[in-house]
Amino acid sequence: MNNTFLYIITVLIWGSTWIAIKYQLGDVAPEASIVYRFSLAALILFAYCKFKGLRLHFSLRHHLQFFLFGVTLFSFNYYLLYSAQQHINSALTCIAFSMIMFFNVFNARIWYGTKITKQVYLGGTLGLLGIITLFWPQINDTELGRETLIGLGLCLTGTLFASTGNMLSMRNQKLKLPLMSANAWGMAYGAIFMALVAIVQGKSFTFDSSFSYVSSLLYLAIFGSVIAFGSYLTLLNRIGAHQASYASIMFPAVAVTISTFVEGFAWTTYTLTGLLFIVAGNLVVLTRAKKPVTIEVASEVNVDVSNAAVEESQEIKAFENNSSTKLLKADS
Repeated sequence: MNNTFLYIITVLIWGSTWIAIKYQLGDVAPEASIVYRFSLAALILFAYCKFKGLRLHFSLRHHLQFFLFGVTLFSFNYYLLYSAQQHINSALTCIAFSMIMFFNVFNARIWYGTKITKQVYLGGTLGLLGIITLFWPQINDTELGRETLIGLGLCLTGTLFASTGNMLSMRNQKLKLPLMSANAWGMAYGAIFMALVAIVQGKSFTFDSSFSYVSSLLYLAIFGSVIAFGSYLTLLNRIGAHQASYASIMFPAVAVTISTFVEGFAWTTYTLTGLLFIVAGNLVVLTRAKKPVTIEVASEVNVDVSNAAVEESQEIKAFENNSSTKLLKADS
C-alpha cells in the first residue's frame, strides 16, 4: 500500500476511535478494557502471522525489546492517558497528546540522528496552534490548579512513553523484524503488563456483554489496534517520525467532523480557524521541498569547465613539446 493510503487510514481510524472509547467507559475498569483490547488484537495478529507464515520465534534479546515496545506503546501509555482524564478534560488531553509529534522529532534526532528541518517546526507549530484554537472555549474555562497540573503531567508522561514505543518500532524494522510479528508480541506483552497493574491495584476483571461495549471493543481491537497501528508504524519507518506523527494532530479534525454528524456538534469561529491551522500545518509537513535546480546545473557547469581546462592544458603541453623537438632538429 502507498503512503498516502496508509496515512488516510491512520487518521480516519484513530480520529474515530473516540466514539468507541466513549462506550468503553462505564462499569468495566479502564485497565481491564485495555487488557481485553490488546489481548484480542494480539490473538488476531498471531493468527494472521501463522496464516501468512511470518516468523514468530525470536531470541530472548528480541523478546526483551518486544516487551519494552509493548509496555510503552500498547499498555502503560494508555493507562497514564486514562488516568490523566480523571484530572483534566478531553480537550487538554488531546492537546497534550498532540505533543507526540515534537517528542518523536527530538527522539528521532537522539536515537537515529534524524535531521530536524524548518518545515517540521513550522508545520508542527501550525498544527499545535490549530488544536489550541479548536479547543479554546474549553481551555478558557479551565483553572490552572493542582488537578490540572497533575493531569497534564500524566498525559505528557504517557505521550513520552508512546513516543518511545514509536522509536522502538523503528528499531524493530531497522533490524528487519517482521512488523506484524513484532506488533503481535508487543500487544501480548502489553496486555500481560496491564493485567498485572490492574491486579496490583485490586481492579476486578468484569465484562459488559452489552452490544455497545462488545462492538466498540471489537472496533478498537481490529481497526484501532491491528489495522491502524500496522498502518501507522509502517508509515513511521517509511517517511520518518516527524511526518508520520503529524497524523496525531489530524485526529481532532476528524473527530470534530464526525461529531458534527453523529452528535450535532455546532461549529464556531474557533472550530473553523483551528481546522484551517491544522490543515495548513499538515500541508507544510507532508509537502516535500523541491531541490534547487541551480545546484545541479552549477555542478554540471563546474565539471564541464574543469574538463575543458584539462584538455586545454594538455594541448598546450603537446604544442610546447612539438616546438621543442623542431628547434632541436634545426640546431642539429
